[in-house]
Amino acid sequence: MGVKVVPARKSRPRTSAPGAHFSLAVSGVRSNWGAMWSGANRAAEEFYAGLLQEFDENKKGIRKDPFIYEADIQVQLISKGQPNPLKNILHENETIFIVEKVPLEKEEPSPIEELQSEDTAISDLSTGENVGLLALPIGRARQLIGFYTMAHNPNMTHLKINRPVTALPPLWVRCDGSDPEGISWLGAELISTSSNITGIVLYMVTCKGESSLLFCGVDKNYSVNLEDLKKSHKKRHHLSTLTASGFAQYELFKSTALDDTVAASQTTITLDISWSPVDEILQTPPLSSTATLIVKHDAAAVDGSIECLLTVRGDLDFAEQLWCKMSSSVISYQDLVKCFSLVIQSLQRGAIQPWLHSGSNSLLSKLIHQSYYGTMDTVSLSGTVPVQMLLEIGLDKLKKDYICFFIGQELASLNHLEYFISPSVDTQEQVHRVQKLHHILEIVVSCMLFIKPQHELLFSLTQSCIKYYEQNPLDEQHIFQLPVRPTAVKDLYQNEKPQKWRVEINSGQKKVKTVWQLSDSPPIDHLNFHRPDFSELTLSGSLEERISFTNMVTCSQVHFK
Repeated sequence: MGVKVVPARKSRPRTSAPGAHFSLAVSGVRSNWGAMWSGANRAAEEFYAGLLQEFDENKKGIRKDPFIYEADIQVQLISKGQPNPLKNILHENETIFIVEKVPLEKEEPSPIEELQSEDTAISDLSTGENVGLLALPIGRARQLIGFYTMAHNPNMTHLKINRPVTALPPLWVRCDGSDPEGISWLGAELISTSSNITGIVLYMVTCKGESSLLFCGVDKNYSVNLEDLKKSHKKRHHLSTLTASGFAQYELFKSTALDDTVAASQTTITLDISWSPVDEILQTPPLSSTATLIVKHDAAAVDGSIECLLTVRGDLDFAEQLWCKMSSSVISYQDLVKCFSLVIQSLQRGAIQPWLHSGSNSLLSKLIHQSYYGTMDTVSLSGTVPVQMLLEIGLDKLKKDYICFFIGQELASLNHLEYFISPSVDTQEQVHRVQKLHHILEIVVSCMLFIKPQHELLFSLTQSCIKYYEQNPLDEQHIFQLPVRPTAVKDLYQNEKPQKWRVEINSGQKKVKTVWQLSDSPPIDHLNFHRPDFSELTLSGSLEERISFTNMVTCSQVHFK
């Protein structure tokens, strides 16, 4: 007889029933996932709300500091025309959000510590270390891009966001480059129609600096080639056709100190050239390209040369000669009053009857004209009157000097210059207009001295500057651009190495692109790159080793519906 042994019920815990452990585990996982998604949803809602508020206040003209998100991150809206840390990468002038770490607050150093840290501070600025502290780890950056994407996804209807969702400007996050790919920026830009958000383009920017071997100015050791870039783009976006557009920038001139008494300046004259199609990496732009000449000057580089080119005129009238003598001898207000007193007294006595050019509305010219007829207004040489009189005759002289230069060089006519020399506006406005004309003179002289272009090009540049300043206020940082024919400037660039060379591969969709760029300066301002000492560089005949920087922009497109 067999015996069947049945264990007591209490000896078998309830949780040891088949599947019990698995059920508990699944329950715990669901609970964790639920909490995680709930937290992500709230974070996306809060992040979007902060971005939206910043965007709305910017549209109303309310300027403020970057807004802080979760204590350690700051977000700033960069509008068109403002300094943009992505200008060397995007090559566009759009309104964008920049996301980065909140800068660490430093304690006030003691005087001794301040002296000791001076060299370190200078070193930090030169290497970009302070900016580097603002970059985020790649994981955190991807999380913020995810919040931005979630908030704009029309399928995420459970989010507590007003519908329809306001389409916000592109979002770009600084990354610290510590991941294996060396990512320096992550970006997100919406794809939208007139009424709906249909998808998003996600960008990734990588950058590296490395020593490159150059032979006669041509790079020999870049592993990337154009066909590989095209194949990668086709594979990533499942496309059959594409185009490759090239861009090259040549630094035709960058000024240095003219002599020991003039500090090194920042006058630069560059040539931007665009073309399509591109045949190979680092291709020399063909003569069928589109070219633009970008002139930016520093006054220190051209002031001395302007004095040489503006030769002393032989037709100086009495007021101009008086201004020349006073500018070199008057050193005080009392000297100014004494000088004008002597002139007025001489006019009243009829001791002098000076001649003047026509077209002046200065007080002194009026007094001189009145003296011809023996009656003169009484002028009290007190307060600002003497200074005003000196300013007026100085303006008249400068106007005539500039007229003489531009007409003498056949760069402009009197009609072209009418806006800048008109006496019909108040003195302050006359000063502003003469300052504009002086800036045009500096631009033209820079080109005359440093690249010696054909007269046709100088004339076009002058006219371009005149038209700009007839409509805009003085801006000494403005970069003047002038379309030119490549054949007219081919000798300036065909045998030179470009300062920047870029190829952009796309398939007719502006946002879907792959960009590869080589430059001689780092396009990323928040990463440190190894810069070899001069002792590390070798130079032997035509063989040269130097540091250069390559960066890649790739993207992927995600459709919401």
